[in-house]
Amino acid sequence: MPTKRDYYEVLSVARNATDGDIKRAYRKLAFKYHPDHNHDDGATEKFK
Repeated sequence: MPTKRDYYEVLSVARNATDGDIKRAYRKLAFKYHPDHNHDDGATEKFK
């Protein structure tokens, strides 16, 4: 059985973060790991 991911930890936000904080953290990581912006070999897998 797969282990559950703690999405707050993945996004590096507190559990009491606002919607805006969560959206900003998501967009920051999405931009960082998006294959169009990051050409490292593992970027595509991290983006998924």
